[in-house]
Amino acid sequence: MMIARQVKIAFRSLLAVVALASLSACGGSGDFSDLQAKMAEIKARPRGRIEPPPEFAPIASVSYSVHQLRGPFTPPIDDSGVEIPQGRQVEPDFTRPREYLERFTLDSLKMVGSISRPGQPLEVLVKDPTGTVNRARVGNHMGKNFGRIIDVSETSVGVLEIVPDGQDGWVERARTIKLAE
Repeated sequence: MMIARQVKIAFRSLLAVVALASLSACGGSGDFSDLQAKMAEIKARPRGRIEPPPEFAPIASVSYSVHQLRGPFTPPIDDSGVEIPQGRQVEPDFTRPREYLERFTLDSLKMVGSISRPGQPLEVLVKDPTGTVNRARVGNHMGKNFGRIIDVSETSVGVLEIVPDGQDGWVERARTIKLAE
């Protein structure tokens, strides 16, 4: 015990001596003449000149118009002999309220069965992507391209879509949805 106490006293006195030595180093005469001389020397040097940034030549702009050309994987088509039909003009009815099955693309709809009741037209069961099974009959609409059901059988549904023809017009396209296995 006695030795531990002597060690503590020696440590404290050593700590006090170090503290006094460090405080005496902070004091001093306040003579900063060497520092002031160095600063005066640096200020006396000639100042450098900053060169202006280099001038860049403008780059000629190029308009990208490849989107008007034929795609690289599309075969060339000779459209010199193509005539636009002058018959009945087709256009979708934008004022008609949309039916539930028109929210989905035809590819995502599946025919899962048919229902026949006495005295009623044949109806088909169509499953949408949400898993809901819906009934549809001739005259109902389905698909995002204004598709109208024109034919119903026990194994398929015939849909007539109205799609853009690519020349600011519309054209009818027949599609068939077969009974899913």
